[in-house]
Amino acid sequence: MDIILIQDVKALGKKGEIVKVSDGYARNFILPKKLGIEATKQNIFELNNQKAAEAKKQQELLEEAKVFSKKLEELSVKVSIKAGEGGKTFGSVSTKEIAAAVKEQYGFDIDKKKIQLNDPIKNAGSYTVPVKVHPQVTAELKVKVEAV
Repeated sequence: MDIILIQDVKALGKKGEIVKVSDGYARNFILPKKLGIEATKQNIFELNNQKAAEAKKQQELLEEAKVFSKKLEELSVKVSIKAGEGGKTFGSVSTKEIAAAVKEQYGFDIDKKKIQLNDPIKNAGSYTVPVKVHPQVTAELKVKVEAV
């Protein structure tokens, strides 16, 4: 019997896949637990429509991410860090502070987890910080750290 999986089933397949299982397994396990539905022409047609709609939605999200990344790359964010005599800095600039500065200066909400900073910034100067806007799109944000 062919089954369209509604949920991921361990050792069988992922959601949306059409798998062939024995009749007993389908009647006694898959169908009663609502893990899948029978693969009729109507159900396959609906599955294809859902996949097409999901692909269209993902494409739109990708286009939005590309536009947003272009906006981010045009920005230059200023962040201040405390410094003592001789230019010695106290503390560092983290992703949380960069995200807060972008929100305050330009009004864009960026999740601090999407800012890919290998090490915290500990010195004054200009830096280019990668921001993961979408799984396929990464923007380069310019950060200027000033000693106060």
